[in-house]
Amino acid sequence: MSKQHVGVAVIGGGQAGLSMSWHLRQSGTDHVVFERDRVGHEWRDRRWDSFCLVTPNWQCRLPGYAYSGDDPDGFMAGAEVVTFLEKYAAGFDPPLREGVEVSRLRRTGNAFDLLTSDGPVTADQVVIATGGYHRPAMPRLAEKFPQHVVQVHSSQYRHAGQLPDGDVLVVGTGQSGCQIAEDLHLAGRRVHLAVGSAPRAARRYRGRDTLAWLEEMGHYDKSVHEFGDADEVRLRANHYMTGRGGGRDIDLRLFATQGMQLYGRLRTVDGATATFGDDLAKNLDNADAVAEGIKDAIDAYLERRGLEAPAEKRYEPVWTPGVPRDLPLRDVAAVVWATGFHRDHRWIEVPVFDGRGYPTHDRGVTSCPGLYFLGLPWQHTWGSGRFAGVARDAEHLAGQLSRARRRQVTEGVSWLAGTPTETYPDLEWAA
Repeated sequence: MSKQHVGVAVIGGGQAGLSMSWHLRQSGTDHVVFERDRVGHEWRDRRWDSFCLVTPNWQCRLPGYAYSGDDPDGFMAGAEVVTFLEKYAAGFDPPLREGVEVSRLRRTGNAFDLLTSDGPVTADQVVIATGGYHRPAMPRLAEKFPQHVVQVHSSQYRHAGQLPDGDVLVVGTGQSGCQIAEDLHLAGRRVHLAVGSAPRAARRYRGRDTLAWLEEMGHYDKSVHEFGDADEVRLRANHYMTGRGGGRDIDLRLFATQGMQLYGRLRTVDGATATFGDDLAKNLDNADAVAEGIKDAIDAYLERRGLEAPAEKRYEPVWTPGVPRDLPLRDVAAVVWATGFHRDHRWIEVPVFDGRGYPTHDRGVTSCPGLYFLGLPWQHTWGSGRFAGVARDAEHLAGQLSRARRRQVTEGVSWLAGTPTETYPDLEWAA
């Protein structure tokens, strides 16, 4: 089969890949967007039925396109997110090849070889826009549960009715774990929740959505490198809250007063009993402290700027844990593992990764000329992997691609793995 050649291959047709394609369209750059499924796949097929965005609709802004509905302070449901992306793609007609998977990427000479399900392709430049959540993370403890317990990952959970009758254990309290636990709780299921160290945030404070205050304060303009521990920041769990019902706090202590059973981290399973750590009180206290710390920052900002906002009473805990206890598994019918995802870049046969498999890059520019990443969580700022910030990253990266083409950095150049500035100190890698 003869090879097809393109100027730029964009791998991934989600919000990141489409954002890059929009810029390439504007510049008249020859490119193709490969999407192994279809536009909106992640939002359509890996979310539960009651899912909705945690970020408000006004933060949904892609290059040349932004939310324009009548509920900017609301939170789009999963189906609405899919429609949002489909309308975006229809608006500028990207060269999108849906149902085409890229299974291997290699650097050969001054170009890249891609093995796709539709045949081989070569490209001068490649943008990997597949995000950072690839393979569901299932701990080895899953193997120790009795056979009668149905186990699903959060990406497989749809609604309470898909699980057999009986108690449900939810493991993990990031955004997905807390929202799924709430979904089951509202459906009348008896929920056991293993609480981890994820922080929380109030949905609203002093008359506005907390995220609106943080954006006004410039929090989302901060580069990951301003935090001093960029590698750790990229690994942290997101604050839990929800956009369900118009948006509200998720207060695990309140759920406990309503019958939800809370535990510390899941430690062991012996086939009949699940054992948990004694860190429940600490985890709840730390989550509350983060939420109150955000309020402190908002208060300080208002005072510093001399701004008026409604006063608001601070949070007071409504429940405190007792003595840690085990969970007999005889009445547990199902486990939902809200334990995140692993990155999977094994198909990329180019040495641009660190010891933990994370792509080494400077705002998406790797040490390999012509190879770029877009849409990674905390690629540059908090919004990099979200609707809120991917447009800015795409604009920056589009400029980098254009500059690289003009300077012809890939022509006759051999390269070594390393950071961009170490390998090519004479190149202008920053915008």
